Amino acid sequence: MSITLQARDVSGQKTARVPSVQTDATVGELVQGLLAQMHLPNHDSEGRPLTYQARLEREGRALHASEAVGDALQNDDKIVLQPSIQAG
Repeated sequence: MSITLQARDVSGQKTARVPSVQTDATVGELVQGLLAQMHLPNHDSEGRPLTYQARLEREGRALHASEAVGDALQNDDKIVLQPSIQAG
């Protein structure tokens, strides 16, 4: 089974319509696939690796990488990919 999603980066400049996401995939797998599709940077301006998390607009919450797509998301949901802030 699959669902359709819309994704964008924090700036709103890069967007993607994802027509078929398998509901048994994890949110982490979804995010990794979207990074390449949306051409988002893997490193910050100082060369440090970036990790991304997905925020579900409908609920205004961050999704955990281990959550199943089918448990966390509904058809036509919108997610925002944002770099995770690493302290230190």
